[in-house]
Amino acid sequence: MSMERNPMTPVETRKRPSIIARMLKSFSVASILAAGAMNVGCTAITQPLSGIPVRRLPPQFLAQTKNNLVPLDPSRLTQEPPRQYLMDKGDILGIYIEGVLPYSASDKPPEPPPVNFPDEKSQLDPSLGYPIVVQENGTIALPSIEPIRVKGMTVEQVSELIRKAYLDAKIFTNPARLRPIVTMLKERTYNIVVVRQDISAPGQQQNGGAKGAYIRGADQSASGSMVKLRAYQNDVLHALMASGGLPGVNAKNEVKILRASKADQRKRDEFIQQFYQTYYSNPDPCGCPPPIPDDPSLLKIPMRLPPGVIPSFRPEDILLEEGDVVYIESREAEVFYTGGLLPGGEWLIPRDYDLDVLGAMGVAGMGVSSKANGSAGGIGVASLGLVPPGELFILRKTPCNGQITIQVDLAKAAQDPRERPLIMPGDTLILRHKPCEEILNFGIGTFFTYGIQAILQQR
Repeated sequence: MSMERNPMTPVETRKRPSIIARMLKSFSVASILAAGAMNVGCTAITQPLSGIPVRRLPPQFLAQTKNNLVPLDPSRLTQEPPRQYLMDKGDILGIYIEGVLPYSASDKPPEPPPVNFPDEKSQLDPSLGYPIVVQENGTIALPSIEPIRVKGMTVEQVSELIRKAYLDAKIFTNPARLRPIVTMLKERTYNIVVVRQDISAPGQQQNGGAKGAYIRGADQSASGSMVKLRAYQNDVLHALMASGGLPGVNAKNEVKILRASKADQRKRDEFIQQFYQTYYSNPDPCGCPPPIPDDPSLLKIPMRLPPGVIPSFRPEDILLEEGDVVYIESREAEVFYTGGLLPGGEWLIPRDYDLDVLGAMGVAGMGVSSKANGSAGGIGVASLGLVPPGELFILRKTPCNGQITIQVDLAKAAQDPRERPLIMPGDTLILRHKPCEEILNFGIGTFFTYGIQAILQQR
């Protein structure tokens, strides 16, 4: 009796498990490759960026250097006092005229003049006499004579003028008895408003942001104060020193002065009104509103100037009158942003020196040859020394809400300063791998995740 041959031979039976194993191995390899690609990242391939190389960037889109700016001489912000004090409205004189101020009868002995001691903050000497205020029109009123104009005169001149006025009025018959005593009882003062946005602590860490990131508004709490400045100290320097000193690093490199006079206030209102009327009367449908030019009634004093540049303000411009406002504005908007493979955050740009792209990466906490934060994560490849990102893109704002993209090759930037553009306020820095770098990182990551595993399995 013949047996029917089984179609499944032992050899074929042994082959079937090997085919299934190869299929499972192929599936595992594909899974590992996909996981490696996801961990290494392929944004340069799937989401490409293009920009203008630094060498081809037009000059109007480059930042101006600040390294060579020279601080303004503080002596230009103060006035030179005269050798002798000159009278003006608000001064208080101490005057004593025997028999007249105060009045005493001829048959009675004259009263002695009162002695006045200044307060501890005053620099005046003790004075004699009764207080007489210099009026708004620059005159003083004394008994039995017409008001005497003393504006612009010294104490000695006022004394001689009083003596002459009483002699001309024939109040004294004996000129030898008329010896008026005139002293300075109190100097005139000026109330100045100082508004500062730089007296505060430096930026703190953002919640959930990068370490050391600048917080917008952390130092924006403006401090205002009313300072009293004596005569011949009513200038910008004394106002700054009385309110905390020269502008700090959180302030703009300028001091603004707003005059309190009604004429200046009307000029500012007319300027703003005329500007908007000029634009909206004939608007350009294809354009955008131009920036508002500087108000001519607003004085801006730069605190740093290019070498050899003489300040344009006049000596009388730094004098302050009653109610004037000294305004020091915060430079809160002078920040740049980071993204991509850089730690995300908002960072303050230095005020007095330049910051290029390499320095900005250092401020954000990453060097040129450092591994990107999170660019090589997963499957234990973060410590394998993968190829660092070599391309940086700068998104720079232009007028009318426009934007240009600047492409920086970090390898060239490390060797050539001309390849390192300066950072401008509002810039956004995006660090990325080049496509070839991502492919190389993908290959290295795949080898260390699958290749070593395959070698160990063969053993």
